[in-house]
Amino acid sequence: MKFLFVMDPLDRIDVTKDTTFVFMMESQARRHEIHYCGIRDLLVHEGRLHVISAPVSVAPAQGRHFKLGESRFHAAEEFDCVFMRKDPPFDTDFFYATHLLSLVDAKKTFVFNNPHGLREATEKLFIVHFPDLIPETVVTSDPAQLVAFCEKVGGDMVIKPLDGCGGANVFRVQRGDLNTHAIIGMMTREGTRHIMGQRFLPESRQGDMRLIYLDGEALGAVLRVPREDDLRGNIHVGGTCVAARIGERERLICRRLAPSLGALGIYFAGLDVIGNYLTEVNVTSPTGVQEINRLDGVRLESRVIDFVERKVRELDH
Repeated sequence: MKFLFVMDPLDRIDVTKDTTFVFMMESQARRHEIHYCGIRDLLVHEGRLHVISAPVSVAPAQGRHFKLGESRFHAAEEFDCVFMRKDPPFDTDFFYATHLLSLVDAKKTFVFNNPHGLREATEKLFIVHFPDLIPETVVTSDPAQLVAFCEKVGGDMVIKPLDGCGGANVFRVQRGDLNTHAIIGMMTREGTRHIMGQRFLPESRQGDMRLIYLDGEALGAVLRVPREDDLRGNIHVGGTCVAARIGERERLICRRLAPSLGALGIYFAGLDVIGNYLTEVNVTSPTGVQEINRLDGVRLESRVIDFVERKVRELDH
């Protein structure tokens, strides 16, 4: 098969952590032809989506982990599958890229994940469709509403931007903290930007679970335990990865999300779970596969590429 990976520059990736990299390695091992391009290499020509892409070979040696061939002009439908793996944030460039990818003929080429779904399943807001699965949550631009919500949930909440990623600008706000009003004012840009507030979950100190979701199932999980001096468990800010067991609650969350994600063409996602609560649904370029592989002695990318091959075989070529 012929696969195209739309992603960030290859020289930026960490071969020991990047999920897209192991997708590429697995595809290459199966002798699929793999190509690379960035979102600025997408273009519309004569009403059809085209790309300027280069064939690529990959190897697990940082600094020598990729070799690009000659870039050429291709119609998007020349590829059996297009992997949309551009990392967050969801900015205007990403938004327009999803519109361009929506021009791909879905009867000829499988786009993983569906570009329409990537626009609809915004990572922070998607959870509000499932109020029984999430902690008490408010979304507002009104500082007074946020202060009132904090009191309502016991004087302890976490606030975060709706367009953030990687734990950026996530704050814990507590009753009596003299910085509360300043933090809320800064985050809402003095009442002009919506943000999310959630009841602080003490279980977060024991870890934030990243659950890898594929087409309705939980493939694997890892617990990201924050440092003692940090609120966030994100790996790139110093969180420690610990093996995690997938329980009935996690399977229930997957089953509940499956119809909605499936309808949007979101087949692969990273679900964040703290205690019993779903806190985020990451769809743009979810990661965590390599960490789970090392802890559990598995190769989750093999199951993902199995799924992609199956979807490609279902197409009307």
